[in-house]
Amino acid sequence: MAHLKDYSTSNQYRAKVLKSERLTPEDTNEVREILLEVQEPEFNCQVDQSFGVLVKSNDDFGNEFHHRLYSVADIPEKDNGKTKITMLVRRCNYIDEFSGELHYGLSSNYLCDREKGDVLTITGPFELPFKVPEDRTSNLILVGMGTGIAPFRAFVKHIYTHVKDWKGKIRLFYGARSGLELLYMNEKNNDLANYYDETTFKAFLALSPRPHWNDPIALDKAVEQNAEEILEMLSKSNTHMFVAGYDKIHENLNKAFAKILGSEEKWKRRKSELIAGHKWAEVIY
Repeated sequence: MAHLKDYSTSNQYRAKVLKSERLTPEDTNEVREILLEVQEPEFNCQVDQSFGVLVKSNDDFGNEFHHRLYSVADIPEKDNGKTKITMLVRRCNYIDEFSGELHYGLSSNYLCDREKGDVLTITGPFELPFKVPEDRTSNLILVGMGTGIAPFRAFVKHIYTHVKDWKGKIRLFYGARSGLELLYMNEKNNDLANYYDETTFKAFLALSPRPHWNDPIALDKAVEQNAEEILEMLSKSNTHMFVAGYDKIHENLNKAFAKILGSEEKWKRRKSELIAGHKWAEVIY
């Protein structure tokens, strides 16, 4: 798995903020959708790519800049030779378990504080592990948590807008702490509902049973409730599985898929087959 230090920052571009909109209510974790316009015409970004953001740092390790990668959350567009890209950013803060001090995520707070007209420095583009299979009968199991919905929102939109005539099943499992924190699947912005009429697409939600108690998001339950169909999909050689979200997603998913397949050993074997066949991809943060 690649690390941030493996991504070159030599290609740098100026990106102007065209829009910054908060997607979640005030009393929940702040997630913003930011639309950028890259000023240099040579910058080209595709739906299966990511880009970096450089923020001045001067940290304790002597780094002048902090580099953070973001998936595109919509299909990139060209307008007058300039590329427009959309990103999702969750404002991150954490408390040091030893000192008790509150720390602010450098990139996330910088980006969430940007306003229309501000210019920032981006890098890339970089390849994402998520690729649209050439075989249009391929089945896709997509699992995302929080802002992990970003690449899949762009991915699904691209398939039904540009690829078209998709024959395989696409099943999206999306987890958030509460219904108020769902992105692109809420009353204000139900973007993914555009594809509910597609016979090959279905989306399933997973929420925390007690969000104010920080109970885990019940992604495993949503997966298990569709066990029969998932088992049938995993029996096919042309099924791909893509996962994006927090690192805690692994434990719950492994338990759920082990239960569906009948044992932990059977799931390990099937997952190994997916990885070996380049049909498993993940972006974990």
